[in-house]
Amino acid sequence: MSSAQFLAAKKQEILESWFQATVDSYPAETARFIKSQKDPFANPVGQTTHQSLDALVEALTAGHGREVMAKALDPILRIRAVQTFTPSTATSFVFSLKQIIRQHLPGDGSDGDVSLYDLDRQIDEMAMAAFDIYVACREKIYELKATESRKQFFGSLKRAGLIDEAAADGPGF
Repeated sequence: MSSAQFLAAKKQEILESWFQATVDSYPAETARFIKSQKDPFANPVGQTTHQSLDALVEALTAGHGREVMAKALDPILRIRAVQTFTPSTATSFVFSLKQIIRQHLPGDGSDGDVSLYDLDRQIDEMAMAAFDIYVACREKIYELKATESRKQFFGSLKRAGLIDEAAADGPGF
């Protein structure tokens, strides 16, 4: 059985296990809410996470490349980038997929007829893309914070009458 066939056959089981593992990386109270609240308007984090993980399993099943996986990873990592996760915690959900897949293998959990080499390689590519996306989001957040601080600083100087109108916008604005 190919890894794509295996993933297609076990898609829902793998997806639900992966969702549970991803949500479990949140604090206990938050994880309980994300798991229990099914309304997408009341729980956009849970809805976005589930949809993105579903798209990632589909991408693995179809053998799509890094671009498709990056598109599916982006919403999850944008959310996790504004939360208090460390980079390793924010992206660790990708690596948990390897163990989840192995838990759903037939028999004793060994690879048997399922080729895991290509699947592991795809998951590693997914993890690298996840880290790149997370870092880019964090860089954007720091850039926005720095820009806002500069605006506040030069605005304060302007209100105090210490600089003229032309310089009030600050350098690079």
